[in-house]
Amino acid sequence: MKRLVIVTVLLLGAAALAGVAQPGGSHAASSADPAQRTITVSGTGSVSAVPTRASVSFGVQTQAATAKAALAQNAAAMRQVLAALERAGARDVRTESVSLSPTYAEDQQVRGFTAANTVSATVTYAAAGATIDAAVDAGASQVYGPSPLAEDADARYRQALAKAVADARARAAALAKAAGAALGEVTSIAEGGSQPIPVDKRAAVADSTPIVPGEQQTTATVTVTYALA
Repeated sequence: MKRLVIVTVLLLGAAALAGVAQPGGSHAASSADPAQRTITVSGTGSVSAVPTRASVSFGVQTQAATAKAALAQNAAAMRQVLAALERAGARDVRTESVSLSPTYAEDQQVRGFTAANTVSATVTYAAAGATIDAAVDAGASQVYGPSPLAEDADARYRQALAKAVADARARAAALAKAAGAALGEVTSIAEGGSQPIPVDKRAAVADSTPIVPGEQQTTATVTVTYALA
């Protein structure tokens, strides 16, 4: 009886080993897929343009013995500046800040109050000098700018990004062709970038405060990985 049991166990073990050795067996080992071939390149794109619009800030500061008087005088002065900006063709005029604070004498006693009001406006670079002059003539005592509009800079950067991606693809296609491979799909992409750089200057407008916009060069960089077929 023991001999029969031993023979049965041996037969079952041999059958299991035979199943492993068969190609179609449920325990057959599978070979791993080969790693996907890729190529990684960097691309650069640049856009040069002279800004046409700018943001300028104008401030009015007044002093008086009382807070009410300082604020009232400031409001009257700012109304004059706002009217001048409207006549000059400024757009998107908006208040940036209004402040009121006491002023102190050497003995630390309050000797009066200072009111300040600052507005910003969008102007063309061609009219920026004349607009600044008009605002100062109307009573503005502080001027900040001009600064190129952020939305214009964003649009130029997006154009530079598109050129950078096209440049990366051209580089990758050249490398793939030299290696005897075909360019596949994009597997990853990373963005770089840079701030606008002034590279040129234009003549100032005569008979007004000189404003030189300068040509701005916006550059974008990308790193792209492609699959190789």
